[in-house]
Amino acid sequence: MSTSSSETAPKRKRNATKTPSTKTKSRSSGKSKPNPAVTKVEAEVAPLEVEARVTKQESVLTLLSRPAGASIEEMMQATGWQQHSVRGFLAGTVKKKLGFSLSSSKPEGEARRYRIEKRGR
Repeated sequence: MSTSSSETAPKRKRNATKTPSTKTKSRSSGKSKPNPAVTKVEAEVAPLEVEARVTKQESVLTLLSRPAGASIEEMMQATGWQQHSVRGFLAGTVKKKLGFSLSSSKPEGEARRYRIEKRGR
């Protein structure tokens, strides 16, 4: 009998140490219950925002696919990126990742213009 009483004593101590952490978790989870009214409104608004979202990558590709193409300055204004970021996007994403053929031309007295031939692969 002495062996069974020594086995139950440590189990009680372990459970006693776990009890405060369990109570703390339940308190914090009780405060984060979602408000049903807010959830309903968010569910109605979310699909509208997703449809209207245009990424910076899409906006640059749209500029590049125009017949006249786009200058670095136009792409900087459309995205808010710095010049080196636009150049990196052209080299890394447009040419390497997406595989577009990127051509550039420099009309006399104007800024260099870049354009892509086709948006599909």
